[in-house]
Amino acid sequence: MRISTASRICGGLLICGGLFYGFAAEPGALPAKARILLVTGVDYPGHLWRQTAPVLCAALKQDPRLEVFTVEDPQFLDSPAIHQYSVILLHFQNWQRPGPDERARENLRRFVEGGKGLVLVHFACGAWHDEWPEFSKLAGRVWFGSDPGPGKRQHDPYGPFRVELVKPEHAIVRGLADFDTQDELYTCLIGVHPIEVVAQAKSPLDGKYYPMAFVSREGRGRTFHCVLGHDVKALSVPAVQELYRRGCAWAAGLDPVPAALKQAP
Repeated sequence: MRISTASRICGGLLICGGLFYGFAAEPGALPAKARILLVTGVDYPGHLWRQTAPVLCAALKQDPRLEVFTVEDPQFLDSPAIHQYSVILLHFQNWQRPGPDERARENLRRFVEGGKGLVLVHFACGAWHDEWPEFSKLAGRVWFGSDPGPGKRQHDPYGPFRVELVKPEHAIVRGLADFDTQDELYTCLIGVHPIEVVAQAKSPLDGKYYPMAFVSREGRGRTFHCVLGHDVKALSVPAVQELYRRGCAWAAGLDPVPAALKQAP
């Protein structure tokens, strides 16, 4: 196969002229590693995914057990190749255009319910809005929409706030401390699917607490959903990066903290 100059390799995924070709990892890879497929490529115009996706990818790779591969077309979710991965990480929102089609939705549902992991970043809670009601079972909570009604807002103005860890015994946040960040404090999630909140923040506007990170299950799968990460600055906060690393490891069925770090003095 001849590769054009427009082709490139992202992790172990060859992207060539809009087509995607998976290939096997190099022999000798440690069995304890997890393959993470970061799905991006379209979002609300205020979310600069071309800048944030590489930052997120680099942050995850700081855990040597996480192998991160990136695709920039969410329709790739219709491919049987997604089942070669341990976790699908959604970093897109199909703003004012249809989301990945029914075949892609069904493929993702089977992926999660069959025992794999799902991770959502920031506005991925709005993927498939008004198209796929069942997505709320996979995501745990979803965006309430662009016209939520009087007295409701999408998020607090971008600014500083404190993230509190409310389940210190949960493996994802065990040993971590509350931290300060500068981001959008999301107030726009709805849903009834059972979730377990591991991090929350108190809005300075209304004094209410809102979930910033939580976990849920659908079928045999695991979902880690975090609404932090509006921009590069927000995604560069060390504690936020640690949350995503641990959340991805947990979703993959790994111990959220590498054994080497636990043994370090």
